This record gives sequence, structure tokens and C-alpha cells, in this order.
Amino acid sequence: MKQRIIQTLLTACFTFFAAANIFAQGTVVQGQKAYVGNNSGANALEDSIKRDFKNKNLSWPPQAVYIRSFKYDRKLELWVIAKPGDSIFSLFKTYNICMQSGSIGPKREEGDNQVPEGFYYINEFNAKSNYHMSLGLNYPNASDKYLCNAKKPGGNIFIHGNCVSVGCIAIQDAPVEEVFFIASKAKASGQEFVPVHV
Repeated sequence: MKQRIIQTLLTACFTFFAAANIFAQGTVVQGQKAYVGNNSGANALEDSIKRDFKNKNLSWPPQAVYIRSFKYDRKLELWVIAKPGDSIFSLFKTYNICMQSGSIGPKREEGDNQVPEGFYYINEFNAKSNYHMSLGLNYPNASDKYLCNAKKPGGNIFIHGNCVSVGCIAIQDAPVEEVFFIASKAKASGQEFVPVHV
């Protein structure tokens, strides 16, 4: 039953993004290409992730990725579609959010230290972030622009490492490397956008 509810939510999420016509994220940034393609550390990381995928009966590389973040529980889930032509997401791993600013409730303006709440997608991969690595969210989305302070909604919201947060979703460095690498592989496999539900 829980799996069916999750699949229904995922389908609704993809339908929402399609209706909003936000599939285009632009090209993959150079930092992402450099990390995935040329970093020797990426080979060891990929070997480790491949083993985890195999242990969970998931095919590598992932065809699609979906990220859910829970503020109350301080958890970040990474879901994947592993088999070509499949449409069912499987939970790959759950990570602890090590630092979270603000409280329960959406972000409404710059400086409120709130983590946004809603449906977003990754619009930036930064392998050379000041916070180890980061994946940018397209905050403010259309809903935020309508509900937030029109002049100062804030911005620069990321999933990143380094355990520091002023409105971002901060996880440890090793987990953010996994999330970054897996999301990069899904994008390289043709996923137009990587949805994030906070």
C-alpha cells in the first residue's frame, strides 16, 4: 500500500513538471562533467555505488532519480528507476540531514533561514562548491513566486555537504558525493530533470 501511494505521488510529481513545461534544465555544467568523467576518485565511488545497486537488485546506471527530503524527520531519500523502460521507482538509500536551519513551514523571504517546501528540480551541479559538492534547486518555483515576498524571495538553495545550513539541505560529505554522482549519471543517461520534493 505504501509503495502504491509513493508511486501515485511520483506520477503526480512528473505530471506537474510536464504541465509546467520545465523539463529543460539546460546543459550539464562543466563541473559535473569534470567530476563524473575525469576524477579518479569518481572511479572508486562508482565501484562502491555499483556494489550497492547490485546488492539491492538494481541495474546500473540509473535511468531516473527522484529525491525526497523530510524536514521533520531530517531525512533525505534517493529513489531510482534502475531498469530501462521501467516506470517504478525503488528506494536506493536514506541519508541523515546533519544540519537544518529554520523550522517546519515554507520559505517566504530572503533571510528567514527557512528550507523551502514544495516541488523543485535540480538546476545546477557544482562539484567545486564551497560546501564540498552541491546540487542547486530551482527555488523560487512558480508557487513560491506567487506566495513569497515578491521583491526578496531569496535564492541559492542547495543540497550540499559540509553540515552547514542557512536554508539549504545539508548532508555529510560522503553522502552528498553519492547523491551528486547518481543524479549526474541519471542526467547523463537522458533524464531531462531530477525532481526534488521537500
